[in-house]
Amino acid sequence: MTPENPEETQPLLGPPGGSAPVSRRVFLAAFAASLGPLSFGFALGYSSPAIPSLRRASPPALRLDDDAASWFGAIVTLGAAAGGVLAGWLVDRAGRKLSLLLCTVPFVVGFVVITAARDVWMLLGGRLLTGLACGIASLVAPVYISEIAYPAVRGLLGSCVQLMVVTGILLAYLAGWVLEWRWLAILGCVPASFMLLLMCYMPETPRFLLTQHKHQEAMAAMQFLWGSEQSWEEPPVGAEHQGFQLAQLRHPGVYKPFIIGILLMAFQQLSGINAVMFYAETIFEEAKFKDSSVASIIVGIIQVLFTAMAALIMDRAGRRLLLTFSGVVMVFSTSAFGAYFKLTQGGPSNSSHVTLLTPISMEPPSASVGLAWLAVGSMCLFIAGFAVGWGPIPWLLMSEIFPLHVKGMATGVCVLTNWFMAFLVTKEFSSVMEVLRPYGAFWLASAFCIFSVLFTLSCVPETKGKTLEQITAHFEGR
Repeated sequence: MTPENPEETQPLLGPPGGSAPVSRRVFLAAFAASLGPLSFGFALGYSSPAIPSLRRASPPALRLDDDAASWFGAIVTLGAAAGGVLAGWLVDRAGRKLSLLLCTVPFVVGFVVITAARDVWMLLGGRLLTGLACGIASLVAPVYISEIAYPAVRGLLGSCVQLMVVTGILLAYLAGWVLEWRWLAILGCVPASFMLLLMCYMPETPRFLLTQHKHQEAMAAMQFLWGSEQSWEEPPVGAEHQGFQLAQLRHPGVYKPFIIGILLMAFQQLSGINAVMFYAETIFEEAKFKDSSVASIIVGIIQVLFTAMAALIMDRAGRRLLLTFSGVVMVFSTSAFGAYFKLTQGGPSNSSHVTLLTPISMEPPSASVGLAWLAVGSMCLFIAGFAVGWGPIPWLLMSEIFPLHVKGMATGVCVLTNWFMAFLVTKEFSSVMEVLRPYGAFWLASAFCIFSVLFTLSCVPETKGKTLEQITAHFEGR
């Protein structure tokens, strides 16, 4: 099957006569799949409370030094990059449902290894396994949800992927207040185990079943999810055996969404989100918060609230409007961040990043604290803006814009791009700030946010209210 085939642009699934599905079990299936992103978020947030606990430990208890602590936090991104590549291969061969079931294994095994760790290598091995599972879940969950959802709620359900990620991060922060790192790892097994149980009772996506020419199973899945057997078009014979070939990149139905997907993931990481998160606790320290760990909780709450708001309005406002609004908010907030760092360079500081964040010594304490509160406001505005658009929408669009016959490979490349950029930005951010100074680094992020707005307005299509086949037809110019 190639994008030129008329069958590719015919709706595989669609309510007969435009009628709306009557069953709400599609929401249950989406919830079951989104438990993977919840585990993904918990694994990401786990290092924040676990690392201080492991660094405070006294011999003979297991303890992390500075270098090991750095790897403990960063190795998840490497595992996730590998997981994204694996998931791109797995999702087209094992199917969406089985891929989600399989990703529970490295989640549970990884947290069990961390719980039973007797040395640093066991800790790093467990984190690598959970990172592998994160990569698989970050690809398969959006694809599964987009293929089971009908157009009127696909934005809502697809945005719940990012909502569950930030909820998982917040849960890890909150649980880390009361649980020691081993018990916290045990808690990390719960969402993945629950997903394993629920997904056993959920169907494979009807679209994937139709590409495998399993008509009866597809109709049963539609009946379960939507409460009716929707109309469908037979895919071309042999479509399920034709994977991605480089020659297909000549076709606009492939290369256009491919370029858009990669750039969406790149701009998401170049927006400066990791830099802002890196400085969150430091900025709250400058604003005279007694317990800087409160910063993590406040940031997590803001992310959850505004991601939930984005999910609720996604199918009304549309993807392009929210991406554009999000980008504009991030432009102003990162510019304000840069101005803050420009005004506060030089002199002593109570910050742990003394060479990068230091208030002007001639400023009275009240003025310094006032500037810090300006930074707190800018940071909260940035996180809210990111959560409304550039947080959830790249993942949502990734699951919507690719035709079925290249979806596995294309989404795998997008996930790999996202995690590679996350690793690169996190690793090189300090070097960039040494060269450009902190204010220059944040102004550079502001420039990338400007480019993201221009990119959205000129290249990103609106997918609100369209079937996945209609989106493919748009790229083909049909």
